[in-house]
Amino acid sequence: MTRRIVGPFNRVEGDLEVTLDIDGGRVKAAYVNSPLYRGFEQILLGKLPQDALVFVPRICGICSVAQSAAAAQALARAAGARPPPNGRIATNLMLATENIADHLTHFYLYFMPDFARAEYAGQPWFGEAAARFKALKGTAAAQVLPARAAFMRIMGTIAGKWPHTLALQPGGSSRPLQASEKIRLRLILREFRGFLESALFGDALERVAALATLDDLADWGAAHAGSDFGRFLAIAGALSLHALGRAGDVFMSYGSFPQEQDRLFPAGLWDGSLAELDVGAIREDVRHSWYAEAESPQAPASGATLPLAEKAGAYSWCKAPRLGGRVVEVGALARQVVAGHPLARALAAAYGGTVQSRVVMRLVEIARVLPEMERWVEQLSPGEAYNAAAYMPDEADGVGLVEAARGSLGHWLAVRHGRIHNYQIIAPTTWNFSPRDAQGTPGALEQALAGVAASADGATPAAVQHIVRSFDPCMVCTVH
Repeated sequence: MTRRIVGPFNRVEGDLEVTLDIDGGRVKAAYVNSPLYRGFEQILLGKLPQDALVFVPRICGICSVAQSAAAAQALARAAGARPPPNGRIATNLMLATENIADHLTHFYLYFMPDFARAEYAGQPWFGEAAARFKALKGTAAAQVLPARAAFMRIMGTIAGKWPHTLALQPGGSSRPLQASEKIRLRLILREFRGFLESALFGDALERVAALATLDDLADWGAAHAGSDFGRFLAIAGALSLHALGRAGDVFMSYGSFPQEQDRLFPAGLWDGSLAELDVGAIREDVRHSWYAEAESPQAPASGATLPLAEKAGAYSWCKAPRLGGRVVEVGALARQVVAGHPLARALAAAYGGTVQSRVVMRLVEIARVLPEMERWVEQLSPGEAYNAAAYMPDEADGVGLVEAARGSLGHWLAVRHGRIHNYQIIAPTTWNFSPRDAQGTPGALEQALAGVAASADGATPAAVQHIVRSFDPCMVCTVH
């Protein structure tokens, strides 16, 4: 057996290293290392609770709104604050804008350029894929970057700036909109819909969102082969990406986008059937992480982050969160499976969580969410309140659970004597890229890499790249 270290990975947010044990030309075991310690949980100790809104967005420059939303929700629950309808809608719009932009960036700039690799030069689809998606040189980037920049003007209008806005508050949003700004939002969304329906899908968003079966997906791909989504589906079929990178097929979502009575995407757990999500069952295992251990895995509300760099048996700064002792996968696929989207359920039933399933549902989620954003803009009421007063008691606890682009993000806050006594963060990539736990159970990516064809030397296999990128990792969010 040969041990090979793969990394660092390009086109990944942050630092990532993967150790592969290779036997007989295949990966026998994988060990995922998040090599960069951040320390935000320690930085926040002793600060005023509201200071979290300044610090936590700086965990990441591409999903800062998700971090702000989780912090604001934790503070709101600690203070007993309830945002007015405008504040709720504005928060939804901010988070949806960031999530869609992240999905778009991942597909065009992080994931698809791998199909322009020289090792695929003999494939019949290679020439078109390279011309369209090759990093820095493909025609797609020249279209996507201006479209994304124009779409992100929503953030400037609603949040004042991006990243690291301070508009998100426990009581809603500090940035009230005028009637003229509501018109501006309509125009931005209309323009962005035009890009999606011409370049990415070549079809109406509503028809993409309505795809329900594997036959529907195959027929749609054949009919829209000239779209970028259609190009991906053709490549995925040629390379059997539906059979690559399967993890444990247990999917979790905290739920996302609160409505008047419920959420657009509900919370839950799916392992072949839908179950209610028990957030109280979350524990953080650090047996193979560079942290001091308690006697048993800790609930995040009472957990600690105490670095121990020389710890024997540890190989990552990432903790190993578990739900009732189980490894779960989070992300757009998990979110849509839990929400009951028929295509997501069909993909999960037929193939499980694989490279194709993750990418397909990330794009379908774009088609589902943008029309909701159009409706939310119409629901805004200029002149009415966007923010409710929030008064933080000296002793309080709060939890903020949101769905970032990459999956379930949680912030656990404890306030004592008017200061932050404890603050724990579990990011989506912490769930997906966790190391082994005390029972030796691999994390989701470690499971997904097992069995993949790999050599002991040479370039990193494309299959490994595809699997890693299918989770759209954000390593700077992973460790705190």
